[in-house]
Amino acid sequence: MIDWKRVEELQSEIGPEGFAEIVELFLDEVEEMVMRLKTAPRPAQYESDLHFLKGGAWNLGFAEFGALCQDGERRTVMGQGDKVDIAGIVSCYFASKTMFFEGLAGRGIQIHSAA
Repeated sequence: MIDWKRVEELQSEIGPEGFAEIVELFLDEVEEMVMRLKTAPRPAQYESDLHFLKGGAWNLGFAEFGALCQDGERRTVMGQGDKVDIAGIVSCYFASKTMFFEGLAGRGIQIHSAA
């Protein structure tokens, strides 16, 4: 679900403080978009929303969430927006977020905001 190699690479590239800032920014932006998808889905926006989510997810190591966003983006491009599993994408995000924070804690990495 989480690509820990990518998480470690990112933290190494930008340092602990930069990593914490990236995590907080990611969670703020993604949480807002995920909640919008959950509560007020706009199929006309799926392609751009899912593209944005996919990029952020893969950058931060949310591999499964990124893959689901990519699948939804592809379906939308192919005119199958009605077949995008928004509930599954949203569920995967929250499960990934939980696993991410548990994994960080297990590695001794503290991020103060859990959005």
